[in-house]
Amino acid sequence: MHRKYKLMQQPKVTVLGSANVDLVIRARRLPEKGETLTGHSFDIFTGGKGFNQATAAARLGAHVTFIGRIGDDPYAEVLRSAMEVEKIDTQHVKTDAESGTGIATIVVQPDGDNSIIVVPRANMQITPTDIDEAEESIANAAVLMLQLETPIDASERAAEIAIANGTIVVLDPAPARRIPSSLLSKVDILKPNRTEATELSGHTVTTPETGITAAKALQTQIAKDRISAVVLTLGQQGVLLSTPTATKHVPAISVDVVDTTGAGDAFSGALATALAKGNGLTEAVEFATAAGAAAVTVLGATPSMPTQQKIEEILQKQ
Repeated sequence: MHRKYKLMQQPKVTVLGSANVDLVIRARRLPEKGETLTGHSFDIFTGGKGFNQATAAARLGAHVTFIGRIGDDPYAEVLRSAMEVEKIDTQHVKTDAESGTGIATIVVQPDGDNSIIVVPRANMQITPTDIDEAEESIANAAVLMLQLETPIDASERAAEIAIANGTIVVLDPAPARRIPSSLLSKVDILKPNRTEATELSGHTVTTPETGITAAKALQTQIAKDRISAVVLTLGQQGVLLSTPTATKHVPAISVDVVDTTGAGDAFSGALATALAKGNGLTEAVEFATAAGAAAVTVLGATPSMPTQQKIEEILQKQ
């Protein structure tokens, strides 16, 4: 590892990402083509992978700065209010009246599985210029968190700034899509799930054993002279941590599942916070695994982002 990373007593995390309002329906199953079903309940939550991860990090004690765009509409008011409650720094959240706030419709089934349709709207209008205006917040952070619900060129610019300032770059490659090498080569830690790892590596992932092959292939695509780690989440099969020198399987934590929406975001936010505090990779992944487990016990994406106390309760039961 050739560059020095910053360790902070009060961890600073900057998140470039999406902010949505989630319209959540609970139903016994998904409708067939042309079918109308009656749902059990309806709720409106804040969401978006970026906002969820920012919320998770903030609830776990990080000083979080959010870079993004929202609309000039009632949904934007919901998000700004939530950011204020979570004490997220919003100086780089722009209002985009023309595009409108991002929206997601989510159907949650009785076993907790969900199906999601996202309309990104303002989230996809973030530009490299927006990133340049937030350069100081990226440079001063210990960790920069990225996902794929915002434009790639903006993420690339953010990663460039991070690299130049010793900020760890964590990429959650969701939703699954092709990622240019110009971005992957700037990533310190890649955090795919099974589907994303399969698409990005070309190797089908079904078990921790097959995950090793995919993880090693992905390591050749990300930054080689830095941390260069792949954290592959496998749901009930746990998490696979792969570094240039070792591979470790972290078992899943068994809990009663209510809703899996946001579990990956809780994991990412906890991982970033632990790393920003100076924890080692293995310890950070174990902490993040408990955060993901805590998240699935609560309905809704943002509401399920856990506190330190909730994670400690989960760990004490193991």
